[in-house]
Amino acid sequence: MEDINLHFTGDLHAITSAHNTIAALLDNYRHRTRATSQALHHLSWNRVLDINDRALRQVITGLGGTQNGIPTESGFDISAASEIMAILCLAQDQTDLRQRLDRITLGYGRDGSPFTLQDLGMSGAITVLLKDAINPNLVQTTAQTPALIHGGPFANIAHGCNSSIATRMALTYGDYVVTEAGFGADLGAEKFLNIKCRITGLAPQATVLVVTSQALKLHGQVPVSQISQPDLAGLKLGLANLEKHLENLHSFGQSVVVAFNQFHFDVSEEIEYLRSWCAAREVKFAVNQGFAQGAPGSADLAQAVIETIGSTPSAPLRYTYDLQDTPETKIIKVGTHLYGAAEVKFSPKAIQRLAHLRDTPLEHLPVCIAKTQYSFSDDPTQLGHPQGFSLTISDLIVNTGAGFIVALAGSILRMPGLPQEPKAQQIDWVDGQIVGLD
Repeated sequence: MEDINLHFTGDLHAITSAHNTIAALLDNYRHRTRATSQALHHLSWNRVLDINDRALRQVITGLGGTQNGIPTESGFDISAASEIMAILCLAQDQTDLRQRLDRITLGYGRDGSPFTLQDLGMSGAITVLLKDAINPNLVQTTAQTPALIHGGPFANIAHGCNSSIATRMALTYGDYVVTEAGFGADLGAEKFLNIKCRITGLAPQATVLVVTSQALKLHGQVPVSQISQPDLAGLKLGLANLEKHLENLHSFGQSVVVAFNQFHFDVSEEIEYLRSWCAAREVKFAVNQGFAQGAPGSADLAQAVIETIGSTPSAPLRYTYDLQDTPETKIIKVGTHLYGAAEVKFSPKAIQRLAHLRDTPLEHLPVCIAKTQYSFSDDPTQLGHPQGFSLTISDLIVNTGAGFIVALAGSILRMPGLPQEPKAQQIDWVDGQIVGLD
């Protein structure tokens, strides 16, 4: 676990280096051509860093005189939000990787024409930096079964799925392959199904929806300090949130297994109530004790998944929107159908971006909504199943290489900040062992 959480194989470092190499090459090009007809009018390529650092969200580069470049407003995103990360995870092979890199839009010329990485002439160098990172990483579980770890785009600010290459590789070796789509059915699952599955042609036979008593009670208005205590009434109230996630997954045609991650403080009364609640909705339910017991603790869940695939596998995949829909329509369909918004509002900046996309091939790209993971709405304090709210799209970012349009909802940030008590305060090296990472 320690090796995986710290550096691992260096994939994230390679992605960060590739992204920032492009930024350096772009700045050099701009510096060298600023007095020529090839000068760029606008840059759209930030830098990235795999560290939460709010002070870098907005920066000015090129200060200190002309020898240091052209003063430019810029900023940093977290590496998980890098378009290079998305490209690595969606590429089908090295050829596709190179083609996607070629298509990255870095900025715009004085005539408004897009300037791409291919125009910069540096796609080959970036491909070289990623030549090893494109290969999936094989580890094993404590039960000696293979696990592929590859890619890490966050599902709240990116598309939230591991690499397509790793998924396809796993399918060639295993009878059953489990892949994670981060956060809830409104984020990771939506993007896995509407983006990754659409691009790759993959279609899951079943979806496992993970729940805990603590999450249900939190969505049932139980104070955070009390969610580990028995509270059946609070759990029942929080089931409105679970029901909306089930509704979302069923809208894609998915057969669902609800997996209850059991903690030592969970009580049988609440577990059995949830089991009956799922049975009434004809949804399979299983208790998962894998964390405490290893593979034997997950046997019931595995059996439930196998039975579901054998008896009632998922229907052919139904997408939330058609690619021929306008970006505005796609966002509205996700916002109203999956989040439950009454309306979707677009900021003046977002409206301007939509106008630039109109009647171009980019209109037909899927959308990737960056939104808080704490709520169906764009307000992290609106727990449970909020209804009648307005979803506000503040900006749009077109990832021409990855092949989707990122829509920023509410006040979502692509560079997180550190909490009041960073985890680093607990990490140490004691008697040759790493402590504090769990």
